[in-house]
Amino acid sequence: QVQLVESGGGLVQPGGSLRLSCAASGSISSIRAMGWFRQAPGKQRELVATTISGGRTNYADSVKGRFTISRENAKNTVYLQMNSLKPEDTAVYLCNAEVMYSGRAYYTFMWGQGTQVTVSS
Repeated sequence: QVQLVESGGGLVQPGGSLRLSCAASGSISSIRAMGWFRQAPGKQRELVATTISGGRTNYADSVKGRFTISRENAKNTVYLQMNSLKPEDTAVYLCNAEVMYSGRAYYTFMWGQGTQVTVSS
């Protein structure tokens, strides 16, 4: 059984910072890509940032220059450092990963349970 577990959400004032973590655990052979999405009430889920093996990253225009995604391969963990937070960043943040289970030859998309980020004064 493979799981993605997020942590680090919370309430922060505008202009503040938060760091999200997402750790994959279980019988994992490899992870190709990891990333963060978010979903605000009444809105569609949107990509925030992704990183693939080799270090290439991709960001939504709305977070470029403010958010940084990084990955610690030895721990199967991805981080999202969020700076200069704005009220419009308020959402549930979900971790996503393309995981190859041990003994399998294909990748499976997986989602974490989500962590709430609220930016408010």
